[in-house]
Amino acid sequence: MWPCIAKKITMEGKLFLVPTPIGNLEDMTFRAIRILKEADVILAEDTRTSAPMLKHFGIDKKAYSHHQHNEHQATSEIIKFLKEGKNVALISDAGTPAISDPGFFLVREAIKNELAVECLPGATAFVPALVNSGLPSDTFIFEGFLPVKKGRQTRFKKLAEEDRTIILYESPHRLLKTLEEFAEYCGEDRQASVSRELTKMYEETVRGTLLEIKTHFENNILKGEFVICVAGKTEVKKSKYEKDK
Repeated sequence: MWPCIAKKITMEGKLFLVPTPIGNLEDMTFRAIRILKEADVILAEDTRTSAPMLKHFGIDKKAYSHHQHNEHQATSEIIKFLKEGKNVALISDAGTPAISDPGFFLVREAIKNELAVECLPGATAFVPALVNSGLPSDTFIFEGFLPVKKGRQTRFKKLAEEDRTIILYESPHRLLKTLEEFAEYCGEDRQASVSRELTKMYEETVRGTLLEIKTHFENNILKGEFVICVAGKTEVKKSKYEKDK
């Protein structure tokens, strides 16, 4: 029995999920570079974005597009590559694949086909944003991107009752609207933090109440990638208790 299993593992390839820097190229790990150099196939969310990064680290290999618009059609071919013994590395434009980026569907299908999957540790934006925020990090909820239209109001109502620290991503053109809605459902005095351009030259973290943060960004240029952290309901109760004492 055991020799058969060992033979199966060596005969088939492995799917590697490889995190890439969210801004600062110095955050790339030695292991990530090695895996990308050794992989038979590299899949990238946007090959135009990944090409300069791959070139910077001396990875002279063509990357193939794998994004939300083609991942369902392409996955069967990738599974075939893996079964043929090829090692496949998946990268997103920045950060860890499958975290608000393509990757989940491919991982699920690889697991269904009993193929080996390995995710390397590495860069992701919400962890440094949470630690920088000063809000409780022992327990939290990551929301990714909120719905743009359908289900958005329902989600805000649920988050208003959430006891854990809330973390989500937001685009520049929707940041003010999202902060305004959080203030509407959670109260203007709810503590929060917004980080932008993490690890880059113009990295900035703004802390305060939702109203204070919204006012700050109303008077500043909205540019870059944003991570919003909002205190949970329990933290609000705790702060009020400490003030009463």
